Order: sequence, then structure tokens, then C-alpha cells
Amino acid sequence: MRIRLVATTAVAAGALTALSAVPAQAAEYDSALKIRGIQYDAPGSDSNRCSGGNTAEEYLTIKNYSRSTTVNLKGYVVKDAAGNTFTFTASHTLQPGDYVKLRGGNGSDSDTKNVVYRDNCNFMWNNDKDTIYVYKSSGSRADVHSYTRSGSDADRNGYITYHG
Repeated sequence: MRIRLVATTAVAAGALTALSAVPAQAAEYDSALKIRGIQYDAPGSDSNRCSGGNTAEEYLTIKNYSRSTTVNLKGYVVKDAAGNTFTFTASHTLQPGDYVKLRGGNGSDSDTKNVVYRDNCNFMWNNDKDTIYVYKSSGSRADVHSYTRSGSDADRNGYITYHG
């Protein structure tokens, strides 16, 4: 699966218009885009240094669960309960069934690796508990999930799956 970068405004507008025809499996918050899972606790000792740290090992996977709608992420916003925010400023298009991993740290966004970096070396997700919000470019909520290490992560591996 690939993230496709789109250069034209017309395609972006068309993708946003197409969101009105959301399939039944994505009815929650009337959005095809959902949180697939989160690696909220990066493996190893937390180190948010830009050089040699493990911030990039913390990530949020967002998936397009639609069977027919393409979603352009430009303008979508991801937040946590403390107000840490990431906005997709570039046009990243997710085809039906496609996904993107939003990673901490610095790096190059990549179509082949389905990754976008926050270009911020601070951890976004708390290791004990947090709430994840995803907002459409219109400002309406696409998805939200809360977690606690003790209640949501039975195997304590720092990863939680939503919307399998």
C-alpha cells in the first residue's frame, strides 16, 4: 500500500467532497479514516533526543477503511489530551485500505514506507494514559480513542490495536 502525494487542489477538493459517501463500516464519526493502532510506548528507555533517541519508534497508524473513497490527509489534525498537535500540511492521499504511520522524530516522508514524520523529537503519547483525537480538515472529528497502560494494553508491549 502506498501514500500518494497529490499536487493539485482540484483532486484534494474532490477527495474531501467524496467523504460524504462514507460506507457503513466507517459510520462512527461519519469518517472513512480511523485509528488502526498506536505504539504509545517506544521500545527501550525513552529518549527524546533528535540524535540517538527513540522518538521515531512511537507511532500512530491511521487507515482508510473505505471500500471506495480516497481520502486526502491535507488539513487533518491529530491531537492528544494535553493538546500536543500535528497537522498534515502536505497532500497525502490514502486509497481505500491504505494506511500511514505518523511517527515522532525527524525523517523523510515516504510513499514506499507509508510514513510521515512529525519533525518533532518530543514524545507525543503518554506511557500511562492518553486520548487520541483525529480531526478532518473541516474540523469535525474523524475518530477518538483513549487508553491506559493497565486497562488497554493487556500484554504490556506498548502497542494497542483499534479498528482491526
